[in-house]
Amino acid sequence: MPAPTIDYQPYDDDSQLARYIDRYPLSFKRTPLTPLISRPLTLSERTGPNGADLFSTGPLDLSKPREAAPRANGQLIQVSGRITDEDGSPLVGATIEIWQANSAGKYVHDMDRHNAPIDPNFTGEGRMVTDAEGNFQFFSIKPGAYPVLETGWWWRPPHIHFSILGRSWMDRFVTQIFFPGEPLNETDLLLNAVPDRDVRERLIFQFEGTSMGEVNAMGFRRDFVMRGHRRTPEVD
Repeated sequence: MPAPTIDYQPYDDDSQLARYIDRYPLSFKRTPLTPLISRPLTLSERTGPNGADLFSTGPLDLSKPREAAPRANGQLIQVSGRITDEDGSPLVGATIEIWQANSAGKYVHDMDRHNAPIDPNFTGEGRMVTDAEGNFQFFSIKPGAYPVLETGWWWRPPHIHFSILGRSWMDRFVTQIFFPGEPLNETDLLLNAVPDRDVRERLIFQFEGTSMGEVNAMGFRRDFVMRGHRRTPEVD
């Protein structure tokens, strides 16, 4: 079967993260100095993973890596949302990858030099797919803040990384979502590199209240819009 014809247009920079960020040297290294070279898209780019065959559409629980294991340390949270295109149509069967620090602000990664403890019951990563309405949901623990050691002053506020894959590899979208009311939000170089305050609000979870029962958790929600004037900014 031939690959579907998809016309990939450049993103509008007006609602996106600044390419060069003052006091953040890596932003200068990550941005090309010369114009990009266009090349034809082949079947490899126009197709992508079929998440429905690989991962569950049911709730994912990062706070409990194994059935018999204790839960990870920290405040349990339930995160939900919906992914749509610019017209409001749901993105069905999209693969969502998430990763985050533990409650002490520590990633399970060899390059994380922050001297905070590793939680043996928390890996901080998982995958799932959206359902027939574009919805997703997962349980986790609220990540902690952590210092960017190279700067000598900058602390990252609590946040969760999202990578969303649509119907082709060209549809990959990567961002970070932050928690409301965090004082470090006001000084974070990445969050505040989105110049428009109203646009920055698309990178903040909405508090959804609390729940009690088999799982006691604080609820947060963030819907994603992939393109159009209401699209969610990319933060990587």
